[in-house]
Amino acid sequence: MNLQGKTAIVTGASSPDGVGGETAKALAARGCNVAVNYASNRAGADAVVAACAAHGVEAFAFEADVARDADCRLLADAVHARWGRLDILINNAAVTRPIALGALEDLDAAEFHRLYDVNLIGPFQMARAAAPHLRATGNAAIVNISSVAGITGNGSSIAYAASKGALNTLTLSLARVLAPQVRVNAICPGGLFGNWTKKLMSEDQYQSKLHEAETGFPLKRGVWPSDVARQVVFLVADATTMTGELMQTDSGRHLY
Repeated sequence: MNLQGKTAIVTGASSPDGVGGETAKALAARGCNVAVNYASNRAGADAVVAACAAHGVEAFAFEADVARDADCRLLADAVHARWGRLDILINNAAVTRPIALGALEDLDAAEFHRLYDVNLIGPFQMARAAAPHLRATGNAAIVNISSVAGITGNGSSIAYAASKGALNTLTLSLARVLAPQVRVNAICPGGLFGNWTKKLMSEDQYQSKLHEAETGFPLKRGVWPSDVARQVVFLVADATTMTGELMQTDSGRHLY
């Protein structure tokens, strides 16, 4: 797919060097107009908008909580009203909180609901709100940013892994029901580094994990937000025969 003149929504894109921000910039670099979604960090979203606009495309920031269905519908409709089309939806918004997998008593139903509202129900609501506009283009794409935690059952918490596992299943279901007009795939990063990961652990833990990636992973490197962004561009622009795929992007970590 030639992305020149196409339009995209990227949720959770208010961190310029995060997966959402890097994805928005990568799409803009290919000529795609971008709606930069944020929940609270307007300054970060504005920085991403400016970086996108530097590529000569149109971009704007839109505040929306993907856990709220009304917000999702407003976002999808705002993009269609502004540009008359919607070609690409990137479901990146996510939340987590580190809870040791074995600390079962530290994990309660409220934590499951908090994560599922954003990590699973959010992508569903965004896909549902965007579906009429995406279908109308006849050659659209959704990419869900998942995690290898949803495959391995590992990760920052049991609730997080479960939410991403459910997102993987949602990807398969949406790929079935939205075909042939809309392709739906997921990227499952593993060994991901950057500010998202730094916020979840101490600096010593972060450096230890980075060293492990650079010495132990088969490709001897970690995965960075810009790596994920390039995979997103591949899925929306080039992978025209792929739908219902769960793409592991982990420097071979699953072999380690």
